[in-house]
Amino acid sequence: MNSDFARRRFLRYLAASPLFAAAHSLPAKAANEFWRDFTITSADQALDIFDLEKMAKDNVPPAHWASLIGGTEGDQDVLANRQGFAKFRIKPRRLVDTSKLDMSVTLFGRKWPTPIILDPVSRLNAFHPDGETAVAGAARKRDHLQVYATLATHPIDEVIAARGEPVWCQLYPTADWAITQGLIRKQEAAGCPVVMVTIDNPSTMGRVTAARGKQNDTRTCTDCHSTEPGGAYVRLPMFDGLDATKLTATTTNKLTWDLIPRLRDATRMKIILKGIMSAEDAALAVQHKVDGIVVSNHGGRSEESGLSTIEVLPEVVKAVGGRVPILIDSGFRRGSDIFKALALGATAVCVGRPYVWGLAAYGEAGVDRALQILTEEFKSAMISFGAPSIKAIDRSFLF
Repeated sequence: MNSDFARRRFLRYLAASPLFAAAHSLPAKAANEFWRDFTITSADQALDIFDLEKMAKDNVPPAHWASLIGGTEGDQDVLANRQGFAKFRIKPRRLVDTSKLDMSVTLFGRKWPTPIILDPVSRLNAFHPDGETAVAGAARKRDHLQVYATLATHPIDEVIAARGEPVWCQLYPTADWAITQGLIRKQEAAGCPVVMVTIDNPSTMGRVTAARGKQNDTRTCTDCHSTEPGGAYVRLPMFDGLDATKLTATTTNKLTWDLIPRLRDATRMKIILKGIMSAEDAALAVQHKVDGIVVSNHGGRSEESGLSTIEVLPEVVKAVGGRVPILIDSGFRRGSDIFKALALGATAVCVGRPYVWGLAAYGEAGVDRALQILTEEFKSAMISFGAPSIKAIDRSFLF
């Protein structure tokens, strides 16, 4: 089976999947969707995030693309994350002076020009050779907060150098505490001020779309997917010097709330829990004195609940009661999406797939364009809806 045939076969599979079927069964098609056949030739020609997605799909091998866009089982949570935004409408306010916008947010004493954060995404070399360093370059240009992934493909020191200041770090708390401690020590040594602990991914089972992509990819992947013991990890820079030969997964279903005090004893970094999807867990997180939370279902990859992050955000905000910052990710594609999240009480919004689409399409220039698009759309939303500052965006804007 040649690679072109495999790609066509895989794309036919995607076209028949619930993810795409549901999208095309919506009652009305957006006007700009009629122009989606338009092909761009440079990052600056992209008018929205979906232009970059279209170009990225042409550049990425089937297995990598399926891993990026797929969810769990029938991809219903990937859909839910997008459809959830339609359940909240925005009421514009008129005759509000928005000539001097304040789009800034402050997290742990550091002021950022926008509330848009770059989520940790694993193995970015799968989408462009420059991987995390290209992302860091774009983040530096526009001064965005970047979160470095445990399974990154470029060393953290290189990424920090490209970013120009320490980044936040993401941590998979593995079943091997010695490895987990080793990862924490490396993050601290690099100067990371915050560790974002992923708790929403106890299993990677049921990722049918990703598995289908592998079936339809005819490349030889042993160059990056080693068959040696611990081969999925030993070649990654964060595991350099750690004995990962017996490590079969970075996820584990053995974790309990006892993890938090163990992390407290192991690090001076601030601790954020990524993967909260209920008021009950949000309250427990605050009780365990975490420094912040991320409302997340791993972009639809952690379970098949049918529940979007934006839908659960109000109850999480109520449970937290302003005691710690609340970040949110999963499904954000538009500036108006970001506006809705802030109106519901989020402190900031993390994005993953949108900037990876830019990376896969045009490298650092594509990431930069993705961030520019989201920032401009969010700025437009603030002006159009009558919100002169982030502090002015509240629940009164939502219908």
